Amino acid sequence: MKAEKKKVTQKMIYRAVASSTAIETGQSVREIERRIENNKRKYSHLALAD
Repeated sequence: MKAEKKKVTQKMIYRAVASSTAIETGQSVREIERRIENNKRKYSHLALAD
C-alpha cells in the first residue's frame, strides 16, 4: 500500500521558509512569518509554482 502524498500549501511553504530563516538569524519564527505575510501584498502579482 502506497502512502498518500500530502498537498503542499502556501502556508506550509511560508512556515518552512520562516523556520529556516529563524534558525539562521536567531529571530522568532512568528516574527518572520508576519514579515512574509506583510510582504505578500507587496508581491501579490507573483505566484508560487505548483
